[in-house]
Amino acid sequence: MPEGDSVWQAARQLDSALAGEPLTRCDLRVPRLATVDLTGRRVLEVTPRGKHLLTRVEGGLTLHSHLGMEGSWRIFEPEERWRGGQGHQIRAILANSARTAVGYRLPVLELVRTGEESGIVGHLGPDLLGPDWDPAKALANLLTEPDRELGEALLDQRNLAGIGNVYKSEICFLLRVTPWLPVGELPAQATEQLPLLAKKLLEANRDRPLRRTTGRPDQRHYVYARAPRPCLRCMTSVRVADQGEPGRERPTYWCPRCQQGPSPAPARTRTPGGSAINPRTSTQPRRPRRTPGA
Repeated sequence: MPEGDSVWQAARQLDSALAGEPLTRCDLRVPRLATVDLTGRRVLEVTPRGKHLLTRVEGGLTLHSHLGMEGSWRIFEPEERWRGGQGHQIRAILANSARTAVGYRLPVLELVRTGEESGIVGHLGPDLLGPDWDPAKALANLLTEPDRELGEALLDQRNLAGIGNVYKSEICFLLRVTPWLPVGELPAQATEQLPLLAKKLLEANRDRPLRRTTGRPDQRHYVYARAPRPCLRCMTSVRVADQGEPGRERPTYWCPRCQQGPSPAPARTRTPGGSAINPRTSTQPRRPRRTPGA
């Protein structure tokens, strides 16, 4: 699923292509919007909110889209051949005289009144790349459930908006704790650093074509997608295991030497190819988990 920096980039590109001009074509290919036609209305702006995209148009309307795991928006010149998916995967076409924006495989596409946007994004916590960012509020949200695993708490958009699976693993590595450590057991220094570190990482990557968390030109990530290669700090093999409720598990990467805290039992651990590996087993009981907010 695209993370907050990727959605921020998508919003900027859509805004540059569409804002300030009237729509010359509007084709929304989902059943509930099949009869909607925004042609002639001027696009006011396209703005991100966490992982959500809000396209505001004249008349007090907002087209809300979410990219989910596989969705994307692509911008094309008038004579340019559309690419990025098959025709049956197109869910939205918005065009003006100079640009065409095509939304592929969008799992969420709905039209709401702009004044009622809170009904679709009001549940989100402070946006790491938004004007509402409030590190104290984000930290307070995370600490509301002290027994919850840090990795899952970071993915819950109700706590703070914009972190996805890549940043979850990288933030935990940089804080030197495992993603399975309960939030309430974070060392004081890590607790203080967490919101500032998350903000720093997303801001550093919002203008980059390729996300990078290491500051090294030869390596993009410290642990994410690196199992079973060696840790960049200590050369111990990076490990990977699923984290999350059944059916919503996400591959989670960590270094068993650099990161302190509980880690999964062997039965829950896998390599990218699916073979078992032998991690350090948690000495603490498993705690109930809550499904992350979208």
